[in-house]
Amino acid sequence: MTLAPYLAFAKKSFLQKSAYRLDHWMGILNTLIRLVIYVEIYHALYGGREAVDGITMSMVTTNFILSLGLESFFVVNDYYLSYKINDGSIATEMLLPVSFHGRMLADNLGIAAFKLIFHFVPAMIVAILFIGIAAPASAGSFGLFVLSALFGYGVLWSLSFMFQMFSFWLINVWAIMTIKNVFVNILSGSMIPLWFMPEMVKKIISFTPFEGIYFTPVQIYLGSISGGEVVAGFIKQFIWIVCLMACGFILWNKGKKKLVVQGG
Repeated sequence: MTLAPYLAFAKKSFLQKSAYRLDHWMGILNTLIRLVIYVEIYHALYGGREAVDGITMSMVTTNFILSLGLESFFVVNDYYLSYKINDGSIATEMLLPVSFHGRMLADNLGIAAFKLIFHFVPAMIVAILFIGIAAPASAGSFGLFVLSALFGYGVLWSLSFMFQMFSFWLINVWAIMTIKNVFVNILSGSMIPLWFMPEMVKKIISFTPFEGIYFTPVQIYLGSISGGEVVAGFIKQFIWIVCLMACGFILWNKGKKKLVVQGG
């Protein structure tokens, strides 16, 4: 299988995104506004204290900066399949000599590459200069953080991929995607750092794919986990990617057999 067609799809989505300059600036502004709001809320909650239960304000700030920064370019189009089914173009797509799933991923990666360069990097520079962020625990921790972040994107995309397959049975997947996104926002540590969750809740979350999206990379960056825990974090991310993709393909194979084109 050649990668050329998928690189072309990724390039096309990258260039399409670059045409909307206002969206580019609004994306940066949105990330910065959310970051400032979250940080100020926790400044108020900390009440001038340096640390709460061993969690320093610097750790909390770094968590928000990295999580929201990653979120700004962790792009998944939750409605890619739904749109194709509703407008009838799925029939043509399935006849093309390329993998439909590969095209889905390539389209997302093109947009993610654009947002990495034009959303993530500018937002991080502003955040570092005016808010402050803790340095990585070591050069090795930073390298592992980057690798873990890539796995985190894989978990997020695989989760979206699986949920998109319900488009074969649901006319509108907005409700189920909203529920999925609420769980991601709350249980991934991007909105509420998982350090502050009750122990029982943290144990339950550890058996879900959510902490592997943002919180595992952040912990590696800060050096909060090391050695065997880092390896375990990577293994969990990989297992969830495989499991979610497997479930997605099972649903795909079942769903396409009952496909009813509603347009075209």
